[in-house]
Amino acid sequence: MERLCLWITIYYFYEKTMDYSLLSKTPLFRGLTTGEIDTILSVVPYRTKKFQAGSLISQSGEPVNSLIVVISGVVKGEMVDYAGRVIKIEDIPAPGALASAFMFGNRNRFPVNVIAVSDGELLLIEKPDFLKLLMRNDIILVNFLDMISNRSQFLSEKIKFLNFKTIKGKLAHYILQKAGKEKASILLDMTQNELADFFGVARPSVARALGELEEEGYLEAKGKNIKIIDKEGLADLAID
Repeated sequence: MERLCLWITIYYFYEKTMDYSLLSKTPLFRGLTTGEIDTILSVVPYRTKKFQAGSLISQSGEPVNSLIVVISGVVKGEMVDYAGRVIKIEDIPAPGALASAFMFGNRNRFPVNVIAVSDGELLLIEKPDFLKLLMRNDIILVNFLDMISNRSQFLSEKIKFLNFKTIKGKLAHYILQKAGKEKASILLDMTQNELADFFGVARPSVARALGELEEEGYLEAKGKNIKIIDKEGLADLAID
């Protein structure tokens, strides 16, 4: 009885202090007002968890037992290969969700390590409670299906990207993906250190590959500004 009273007290505190305007910006609650979110969560148990920069939030292989939403701060997904090299998969800033595509299915485990980049806070809803929420609200159900479809598409592209054998091939694919069909120039949204983490290589390798692409006439680079000179040539590098 004492444990039940304690849980009710904690739940009441979280319910009253939750900033629903933050949740209204998440893909899961897209299309719902703060009042509607308040009503929905008033009947669904949830909890929040603070984290500190550098802390391990989840380890690869751990079961995904909850919906986990980053409501403040930034976390990142990392893989470690057999040689001990760390490969950064992506940054996940608020209001992103963690491993939403792995909540259900036969192998519902975290595929990567999740590390805190900054201080922040998570919202957690246990899987049985989240399943009830999906069955009660069509908007949240459709939003969740969109989320896991988008994640599957992202992971498919990431696997394809990691299969490129050369760093120049990775760079060519990354630049062409950012440029799309129409643009002839892009502004890199990552530093060379971040690109190195993203590619799973050393920073000097990224700088050297970028310099070679410029010397060989594929592009012109001025800081983060990249002007594409030979798009077809880059495309050939990206499929080698």
